[in-house]
Amino acid sequence: MAPLLFLAAGLIVAFRAGMWNLGGDGQFLLGAVTAAASAPFLVGIMPAWLALFCAFVIATLVAMVWSLVPALLRAYQGVNEIITTLMMTFLGTSLANVLVKLFFRDPGTTVPQTRTLPVEDRLPRLFDTTITSGLLFGVAAIVIVHLVMTRTAFGLKLRIVGANPRAAIHAGLGVPGLTIAVFAISAGLAGLAGAVDIIGVQGNVRADWNPAYGLAVIPAVFLARMNGFAAIGFVFLLSVLSIGGESAARRLGVPNHFTLVLVSIVLIVLALAEYVDHRYNQSRKA
Repeated sequence: MAPLLFLAAGLIVAFRAGMWNLGGDGQFLLGAVTAAASAPFLVGIMPAWLALFCAFVIATLVAMVWSLVPALLRAYQGVNEIITTLMMTFLGTSLANVLVKLFFRDPGTTVPQTRTLPVEDRLPRLFDTTITSGLLFGVAAIVIVHLVMTRTAFGLKLRIVGANPRAAIHAGLGVPGLTIAVFAISAGLAGLAGAVDIIGVQGNVRADWNPAYGLAVIPAVFLARMNGFAAIGFVFLLSVLSIGGESAARRLGVPNHFTLVLVSIVLIVLALAEYVDHRYNQSRKA
């Protein structure tokens, strides 16, 4: 649930600003790989808490830098960000695999993967459970994003840019700068999602690993109407279905595709309920 919350927070920033950051998976993987490569090294030369903090910062900066190309093309050339972010996703996924197989590979293993961060150096667990404190960070991130986008002048500027860019220009807002800021914040949160997943749970990144969380969380964000508090509930539901499906596949022999079918049915039902509610409200206004 923790990485999905960070990804949802990043998507809320982008969508409320009228921009489509569909490069979350590439940003997620690059953040995960850089965190997996830097954390074990930093733990050996500094206190664990400081090493993890530095790994989070590195993952965030790498993801931000990776978003610069679509951000600059959208801000100064008007290039559709849907195309550029999807292209950067494919490139980011390939680059992450190259980094794992060549530059960050653990020489002590036969399977291409990064060095493993020891369990005792990962994010602390909550109340002696298997839940990491990354969940609290994820909840805090999405709540902060919601409050910033709905209660601050900066969030109002981003919403104005998303609602009507021409009006934003006439109002004297720096649209190119705000566009770059939106992509940087959204990508940085995606990079943090990758870092939280690795430093909190996985411990390393294997070659060709791609959970595709970025695309999976998009329906949940839309069903939540870009509301941070509602998104927490939808992310929880998605997480429960995913984890439950994996457990059923292992213990009961249920095919993995059954989980995808179940999630699809739930999302379709929720989308239909949203449509019916929208039509009902329209008829009442008429």
